[in-house]
Amino acid sequence: MIPVFSREQMRAFDAHAIEDCGVPGVVLMENAGRGAAEMIAARLRRPSDPVIVLCGPGNNGGDGFVVARRLLTLGHEPQVFLTTDPQKLRGDAAINQRAYAGLGRDVTRLDSGVEALSSALARAGAIVDALLGTGLDRDLEGLVKQLVELSNAADVQRFALDLPTGLHANDGRVLGVSFRADSTIAFAGRKLGLLTPNGKEYGGELCVVDIGVPSRLPQVDGALPDPPLAELVEAADARASLPGRRAALHKGSAGRVTVLGGSAGKTGAALLSARAAQRAGAGLVTICNFPEAVAQLDTRVLEAMTRGLDPVRAEASLQEALAEQTAIVVGPGLGLDSRARTLVTAALAWPGPKLFDADALTLFADRAGELASHSGELVLTPHPAELGRLLGISAQQVEANRYAAIERATELTRATVLLKGPYTLIRRPGVATRVNPTGSAVLATGGSGDVLSGLIGALLVHLPGLEAATLGAYLHGLAGELWAQERGAEVGLLASELADLLPKAWATLVA
Repeated sequence: MIPVFSREQMRAFDAHAIEDCGVPGVVLMENAGRGAAEMIAARLRRPSDPVIVLCGPGNNGGDGFVVARRLLTLGHEPQVFLTTDPQKLRGDAAINQRAYAGLGRDVTRLDSGVEALSSALARAGAIVDALLGTGLDRDLEGLVKQLVELSNAADVQRFALDLPTGLHANDGRVLGVSFRADSTIAFAGRKLGLLTPNGKEYGGELCVVDIGVPSRLPQVDGALPDPPLAELVEAADARASLPGRRAALHKGSAGRVTVLGGSAGKTGAALLSARAAQRAGAGLVTICNFPEAVAQLDTRVLEAMTRGLDPVRAEASLQEALAEQTAIVVGPGLGLDSRARTLVTAALAWPGPKLFDADALTLFADRAGELASHSGELVLTPHPAELGRLLGISAQQVEANRYAAIERATELTRATVLLKGPYTLIRRPGVATRVNPTGSAVLATGGSGDVLSGLIGALLVHLPGLEAATLGAYLHGLAGELWAQERGAEVGLLASELADLLPKAWATLVA
């Protein structure tokens, strides 16, 4: 796992490097700027065109001056624009401004207007955002807002240093408007706000520059005020969780998974979940519901089985159906009526590992605390609207701080929670939130979440909830990436195709 830091932790990291490790701040800035310049140079689509560097008054601006100087030594043509009087710069930023000017290079001041930048953008091939860095808490306004809007409207490649200006470092909120980068070069470590849907939208490709101090060193030395709040899952982490397959395995010992869902008119969700469970290695999969739903399912099910429940004695009938099951998936297409509520309540008390998704979550709207009464392992897989309903807040409030929302959900439910979306989050009580790096825009299609539920349900046969959810999210995202690579497209994926790609995703991870 790769640690992901808050801005407060990154400040402690810098202080530790300077004060305790004896690495001067100007050296850290030089390392950061040099690494960023090399990454930018390697990505320039029009390398002979000028590269504009927008520098602010602080250390992020100082990083920008290093980038400009280093781009010059690499044979490119930087043009620096500064939002303040150079005489007002202090510390390491002032040192690097003087070093750039010492090469005979001019700096254009923008504190009197943006006209010069508008003219330069017409000739430039790229622009580098070195305006404000990680300290921003309020909406952009005035000159900086103008610069961001002008940059976003220009037909140029865009790079951000450490964090796009206008993106909150800790939660990924857009502070009025944000610089929209094609690539963000983070210094030393990834910030929480970059690993959010907005971080993906406005940060683009995420690169990390080594600034000369190992990113794990402050943890080892105990210099951080708190442990990392999140960790980015690596391929090696997911690979280590892959369950093995014994040579003497048979369908009964490979896991018996029941999908409780697929009510009349909603059978597709349960069918997709069951298909994914089979593709993920479950030996026997059963779709369970009341007779009228089973009648519809029977005409469409090949490899899976169905089981009808007695509506008169629904709870007892479900207990009988689950007697020999290894794991259950509850909710895909289940419905929201009183009978569904009875089934969900009974499933919550079942002692085996279970996953609640979709309708099973909606049935606990504003009652998340009741899920804490679960028996055995419980995994919840909400999208932002479902999590919002659980917590009694809006989807927009969830998205405003996904890290806080998932932490609150695990506290209330005492379950493993997976919050869907770009950079899916996975958490259980008492541990750092895990961030899944895989995925593609092709996954924005109906049924994708049903596939995820069945995949994790099959993994619950072999793994604890946190590991099953982590591995499931990784494989699900990887399958989406494989489809996009094979088709050369970001649209058109069918959820059934996603399920059928799970074995290939598994094999790719093993390779």
